[in-house]
Amino acid sequence: MRQRFVNTPIMYAFGMLAMMIPSQAFSTFYSYYYVDTLGLGLGLATLARTIYLIWDAVNQPLFGYWSDRTKSKYGRRRPWIFVAIPLFMLSFIMVFSPPENMSEMGLFTWFLIALIFYEAVATVIWVNYGALFAELFRGDRVRAKASAVQQGFQIVALLIGTALTPFLFNAMGFSNMAIVYAVAFAVFMLICLRFVKEDPEASAAPQPKLKEAFKETLSNKPFWLINLANSFAQTVNGLLSATIPFYAKYVLKIPEEQNTILLASVFVSVIPLVGVWYWLLRRMDPVKGWRLSFIAYALSVIPLWFGTGLINGVIAGVIVGFGLAGFLVSPPMVNSNIIDMDAEKTGSRREGIYTAVSGFIIRSSGLISALAFLIVGVIFGYESGDNPGPNPEKTFRYLISVVPLILLTVSIIISYFVKIERKTENAS
Repeated sequence: MRQRFVNTPIMYAFGMLAMMIPSQAFSTFYSYYYVDTLGLGLGLATLARTIYLIWDAVNQPLFGYWSDRTKSKYGRRRPWIFVAIPLFMLSFIMVFSPPENMSEMGLFTWFLIALIFYEAVATVIWVNYGALFAELFRGDRVRAKASAVQQGFQIVALLIGTALTPFLFNAMGFSNMAIVYAVAFAVFMLICLRFVKEDPEASAAPQPKLKEAFKETLSNKPFWLINLANSFAQTVNGLLSATIPFYAKYVLKIPEEQNTILLASVFVSVIPLVGVWYWLLRRMDPVKGWRLSFIAYALSVIPLWFGTGLINGVIAGVIVGFGLAGFLVSPPMVNSNIIDMDAEKTGSRREGIYTAVSGFIIRSSGLISALAFLIVGVIFGYESGDNPGPNPEKTFRYLISVVPLILLTVSIIISYFVKIERKTENAS
């Protein structure tokens, strides 16, 4: 019975469910929690994020390189994830459990330490989990299916991590909410690992030394263009998630308990729309489908500018869901083709280092998002929940619509410079 489920898209997708529930709760509510609820200044919050990115620049590519070179009877990726599970649980709880009655500088210090710890452990898991995709699933058709299933699970996780989170922290507090999500993460990740079996031939292949590995990766032009485009779009994902609670409060002017309805409008709509994008992408060249997803996403953020209340906010959220669904499904397909091309050229499968460097480029979107938040906040005078400035409504209209439209336009322009020869293999 177990053999039937080994390396199937559904079992692999449990890892996405595991990681995205706490990750989405983190990305959606950590700024709101520290800045608007606890009163940490926006400048200090941005500084903490910047320091983390410097640390992330060092650890992420190295984790990928070490993962590729790991040799054990359990595989290259699974041992890393097993070790990281309890550390991730601890770090996530720490983010949402600062001691009470701290000074602003004390709160900043706690936030910075917790953020560095959380992101380092999350990097280990994301690098190794993501590296498994190209190894387990070969060919455009099976990858389109695996990506659609994975993103379907991701949308469920996004829905839980955003729409359910306000209920939980209002009912039991942020710290207890974090404990619940940490336990859920461990259960789902262990289910995933139970049914993942790595290819022993992939780990047996020779791996280049550190200098050669990075030189080969960093000289790959399509890889850079794809991930630069993805990073700007990923910035939009993070910006929308982080801005929605502020958008609900200052633009739509709805009660905090109605945040769940607004968030659900985005993520519930994505679930069936992932199926629509799967149907489209399996019939298209991966690069063209990926580019189309950027165009759809850019158009979909425009209606958010016109939100005035819960009803039209929900309608705008459903429209955003269509663009978001396309971007969630398409990137794994083009990234996997890049890894295949590298394997043909070098004779070794280096999913770890490609996933890690890709992750670092895309995670730089966090800095872009934080800087956009800071710049727009300064322009319109927003500092924190204690000092929202003279026009917080305009602050968050720009952050949720105009800034995302600009970023996605950059992604579209970059995508037109990407050229990848389509593989004739479409095996399932």
